[in-house]
Amino acid sequence: MEITRRSLMTASVGAALMPMVPRLSRAQAANTIRIGVLNDQSGPYRDISGPYGVACTQVAVQEFGSHGFNVEVISADHQNKPDVGANIARQWYDRDGVDLIIDVPTSSVGLAVSQVAKEKNKAYINCGAATSDLTGSQCSPNTICWMYDTYMLAKSTGGAMVKAGGDTWFFITADYAFGHALERDTTGFVKAAGGKVLGSVKYPFPSTTDFSSFLVQAQASRAKVIGLANAGADTINCIKQAAEFGITRRGTKLAALLMFLSDVHALGLQTAQGLVLTESFYWDLNDRTRAFTKRVLPRLNGTYPNMNSAADYSATLHFLKAVADMGVQAAKASGVDIINRMKAMPTDDDAFGPGRIREDGRKLCPAYLFQVKSPQESKAPWDYYKLLQTTPAEETFRPLNEGNCPLVRS
Repeated sequence: MEITRRSLMTASVGAALMPMVPRLSRAQAANTIRIGVLNDQSGPYRDISGPYGVACTQVAVQEFGSHGFNVEVISADHQNKPDVGANIARQWYDRDGVDLIIDVPTSSVGLAVSQVAKEKNKAYINCGAATSDLTGSQCSPNTICWMYDTYMLAKSTGGAMVKAGGDTWFFITADYAFGHALERDTTGFVKAAGGKVLGSVKYPFPSTTDFSSFLVQAQASRAKVIGLANAGADTINCIKQAAEFGITRRGTKLAALLMFLSDVHALGLQTAQGLVLTESFYWDLNDRTRAFTKRVLPRLNGTYPNMNSAADYSATLHFLKAVADMGVQAAKASGVDIINRMKAMPTDDDAFGPGRIREDGRKLCPAYLFQVKSPQESKAPWDYYKLLQTTPAEETFRPLNEGNCPLVRS
């Protein structure tokens, strides 16, 4: 089996240089599945997946083995810009023979790529974009969402904070689709539990690094909880700057509504200890997650997989199983058909265990509420989490009849 990774240069703002992907001969193309990993490889979400998501996709291809067809992995940086992401998607589908686009953190880019996949009748598996609209009002027969969304995060982390007494909130929100959806969904859970939202401030994404003025506004509101409706480097900077201002020492809690193991590592346990967060994967959760982690570690340059990079592995493996089940020609012919075959097949792998995909495209998995250990509690490198509670897969996500997805039969 041929496995290839190529680093591709993407466009700058406006008119751009598109990634150059070598053409295959007609015979090669007919027997080759091309997977395009599209993510942030240079900006605030780089460490969430970036090169690590590419590496985990490659490991899935390698472990899948030979089933009579070749698999090629290519990658590109969407720069967190919807127009750049959509243009790359069109070129990959139209010119470069890409059969599946995977990953795509940044909800505005994810929504744009989902529309392109539907237009071209190709397959798209979202592992990084968190907006719950992708399985709601903007669901598509060509799209599957693999791991987490804003509803799940709001229910798990937001709900736990309210139950613990955090009944007044102020949001610091990334001003684009993801931040808006995360604030919206968390607000719903806060109010349903009898809490109040005292205010919010939205900041430009991805150009903001100084959050001091926003933290001052949040503190002035006297809210018990500051909800961080952001991710990646933005979350890291917010938490660091809140620690510098002594905000948490005064009794205010930070709700890191989307946080990853890589973020905790970047902060260090001295700063991150005590934070409560939700992930759907943790390397030390059970024997299967530890086995998966052992296999991918040599490809990750010293870092450990988080739920995004693990999802790239899991989704790629299930996609290739579906291709083998229906045949490569049929899989290449119709994105809707290969997505439907994936929905019809149960999922199972070492990263996430057994599961299934609903008709709205939502892959179901448990939500794990973790608390970050103190330096004294951590016994080994990357030993960062202690498990507080588990929400079963069938209870984790928005009920099927509440999402307004047109694919759901009433």
